[in-house]
Amino acid sequence: MRKNIKITAAVASAAALALGLSACGTDSDPASKSESGAKADTSKALVVAASPTPHADILNFVKKNLAEKEGLKLEVKEFTDYVLPNTATQSGQVDANFFQHKPYLDDFNKKNDTTIVPVVNVHLEPLGLYSKKIKDLKDIKAGQTIAVPNDTTNGGRALQLLAENGLITLKDGVGTSAKLSDITDKKGLEFKELEAATVPRALNDVDAAVINGNYALEAKLSPAKDSLALEKAEGNPYANFLAVKDGNEKDPRVEKLAKLLNSDEVKKFIDDTYQGSIIASFGAPAAS
Repeated sequence: MRKNIKITAAVASAAALALGLSACGTDSDPASKSESGAKADTSKALVVAASPTPHADILNFVKKNLAEKEGLKLEVKEFTDYVLPNTATQSGQVDANFFQHKPYLDDFNKKNDTTIVPVVNVHLEPLGLYSKKIKDLKDIKAGQTIAVPNDTTNGGRALQLLAENGLITLKDGVGTSAKLSDITDKKGLEFKELEAATVPRALNDVDAAVINGNYALEAKLSPAKDSLALEKAEGNPYANFLAVKDGNEKDPRVEKLAKLLNSDEVKKFIDDTYQGSIIASFGAPAAS
């Protein structure tokens, strides 16, 4: 369905040569300077790294239906992991990315000494518990195995979801930074930690799995219909947002894309396409 180039770790170095430092141009217009002082060539396409679903789908909707009217050239590069979009943005291989939430970005910046910042919130992807063997939450029993994401923030979210649904008990106050070692009562369950993108493929090998919303959609799972348990949208801090390297927030191309991603047209696209499995999260700038 999509014709965008999917970039994996195996070809990241080649992609760097192909993309170049597209965020740093030579536009003579002072208004096109980023806050860091580098000039953004607004005649060039804004290259955005994105997870395939729903991020790239939303960006491609903007590209096909809205960008031309705003004078924005947009190029979408699909990445299939949660590391390369940020490292590519930091190095200048791409101009921006759209795939993550704030707790993940904070943890990534701290661990990798990167300076990626949010620009504008776009949507929420509720984390869900899924199974191909179990039809109801009450049928999860001692001795069964549940797969969870192994990255710090999504792993903590997964454990909170399980705790909120009575499957485990956690230490008081651990919040979304919870680790397996913070479980005070496993209630006989076993846990398997996996890289978030691979969790859907483990559904046949475990009794249940906690899967990120975008990866659930890629696996043809409907969070709204197929999940045994689903994060609540109300008060959810995990809005996914457009992000750039610190100092590039005022790139005119970034500002145009931010405006379009918060448009009525994009909200309608999200509502119509994902039927509640993905929820538009407009109204305020992303937390910084």
